[in-house]
Amino acid sequence: MQISDFFEQLQNGFLQTSWLERLAVLFGIIQVLLSRKNKISNYFFGIVGICLTICVLYSAKLYAEILLHAYYLLMSIYGLWYWKFRNQSQQQIHITRCSMQDWSIVAGIVVGGYFLLFGFLTYFTDSDVPIMDAFVSSTAWAGMWLLAKRKIENWILLNISNFVAIPLLFYKELYLFACLTIFLFIVAISGYMKWKEIMSTQFETHDA
Repeated sequence: MQISDFFEQLQNGFLQTSWLERLAVLFGIIQVLLSRKNKISNYFFGIVGICLTICVLYSAKLYAEILLHAYYLLMSIYGLWYWKFRNQSQQQIHITRCSMQDWSIVAGIVVGGYFLLFGFLTYFTDSDVPIMDAFVSSTAWAGMWLLAKRKIENWILLNISNFVAIPLLFYKELYLFACLTIFLFIVAISGYMKWKEIMSTQFETHDA
């Protein structure tokens, strides 16, 4: 495929997307930008964006992806509670690094989630990419859990997922979501650096 053909397909794919899909992508962009700035409001936009995405996926009969986004929805609600309502009488939860226990949970989510999703996609759906699809989802699950816990390594797990998701989405000709994922990949790198800067400020404030 020539570059001109690729961009022509990209343009046609964008023009054929529904307003619901475009809104879902817009809310997704706003959510990740707010996450980068460590703003709790990211969850409000994230929840709306996830609900819109589920509607799009239902219309496309992508039921396995609906399960993944249902998990995103639950983790977003949990993250909103954990960031704000759990500590109304305490100080804001600081950004921290993963402990060995956190990494053990991450490994369990990635490995356990992968085999569960791979089995589901292989035996209960007509998926032609169960390996990549299961890997993208399981690593994203772990990243969302770390984001809810305000662990800086969430950006690493999310970008591992994004790195594999980009070619997968292009292969599936979901060009708008593929472009969004490229954007999310870049923002995640920036987000890691931003959170690292915030962490150093937290420690300086604590030392003072």
